[in-house]
Amino acid sequence: MNVLKYISYLLMLLLLSSCASLLPQNFAKNYYNSNEKTIIKIEKLYNKIYKVKPIVAEFTDIDFNYVLIEMKTDSIRYIYEFNIKEKKIQDTLQKFGYDTLTVMNLIRDMKSIKCTWINTLDYYVDEKMQSLTFMSIRPVAFEALFANKKYYTLAFYKQPQYYDAEGKLLDKRYRKRLRKVNNEIFWRINDKVCYTIINHFR
Repeated sequence: MNVLKYISYLLMLLLLSSCASLLPQNFAKNYYNSNEKTIIKIEKLYNKIYKVKPIVAEFTDIDFNYVLIEMKTDSIRYIYEFNIKEKKIQDTLQKFGYDTLTVMNLIRDMKSIKCTWINTLDYYVDEKMQSLTFMSIRPVAFEALFANKKYYTLAFYKQPQYYDAEGKLLDKRYRKRLRKVNNEIFWRINDKVCYTIINHFR
């Protein structure tokens, strides 16, 4: 009987530990820490591509086999959806003047860590334009456990940011005022990376 109680106790602790790791305040940090090298690589690859020619990449299926790519010219945005195994994705990228190998490496790395979407946002601080990279992740385990669709969006700043005692992102000029991006509150992962939770990935 004591053995059964002990086993039940251990199982309960394991369950509680698993649930705790999936809580909103823990998932983003655990995800980032587990995939940090690939995340940093993705951000660098994306910024390298974007500086030459703007691009947005978005996976459209749960198996991460189909990717929607938004390619921008001076006046027109072209949006195509591809199976990542098809050759025409590389032909199209080459046609629009992208570094095909670098973009394909970006897409493969995004798939490897189930990154749903990547984009950039221009914003202003003290009337100077800054650039912010966004990555969205949809945690399948979290969704299955709590039966709701949530996306975690990571934001990457080039300079260290300010946070309050609870880890909320603060405005740089007014330290006590929260900085909202797209009307969302962001939470600290480290000095340059923070996250928010939304019902959509954009």
